[in-house]
Amino acid sequence: MYRSERREGVCRLRGPQTRWLSAGFDGGYAVGETVYNVTVPKGFDRTDLARYAGERRDEAGFGDGPTLLTGVDQRHARGARLGPVTVVATAGISNPAALPMRPDDTAERETATDDPPTPGTVNVLLGVERRLPDGALASLLALVAETKAAVLLHETGFSGTTSDAVIVGSERAGEPAQFAGSATEVGSAARACVREAVTASLDARYAERAPPTSVADAEYGVETTVRADLFAPSDIPK
Repeated sequence: MYRSERREGVCRLRGPQTRWLSAGFDGGYAVGETVYNVTVPKGFDRTDLARYAGERRDEAGFGDGPTLLTGVDQRHARGARLGPVTVVATAGISNPAALPMRPDDTAERETATDDPPTPGTVNVLLGVERRLPDGALASLLALVAETKAAVLLHETGFSGTTSDAVIVGSERAGEPAQFAGSATEVGSAARACVREAVTASLDARYAERAPPTSVADAEYGVETTVRADLFAPSDIPK
């Protein structure tokens, strides 16, 4: 079973030997027992993110492992379990990323940046007590991101923030499962756990203040108003 603990602004999800897939700053595949979610201070401007994450894990008395960064305090972290899935999430939307479906071409509110994560962020750590092939693990990461977006749209009107990230893991010695889509045991449990954990973390974060309702009301954020050029793939004669 996967279990979570938090100390000194660091939340750890720990379980058996697991193959992890991270969409974080040091993302990719990794094998180990632990992954982390680390709260950064307001005004955070470090660019050596891997070193910083290692320092924070050491200060908390934890070890190595894939790590996400967030401006959300870990006291707002919430977890959920169902069947083979365990999820821990933090959720804040002070840096929303709005995507209007009919953007005004004259608007110039796109403020994309490669700066380190700003306050806010929706981070999800997930462990599943099943052995998944790499394709299914990647599919699971996409499913978690999709579910997170659906929850945020319902609760806040935004599909995400400028710095959301996900880590998913598959127990290496677990019972094999070939797929992890929404119609499978793994995918269905993951969707439910992400829904409950993200919603609960939002409720905790905004228990005493209202969340922003627009990019203009938020402390940070972007609105994608640019238009892309459309094309159809070229036909190749046989």
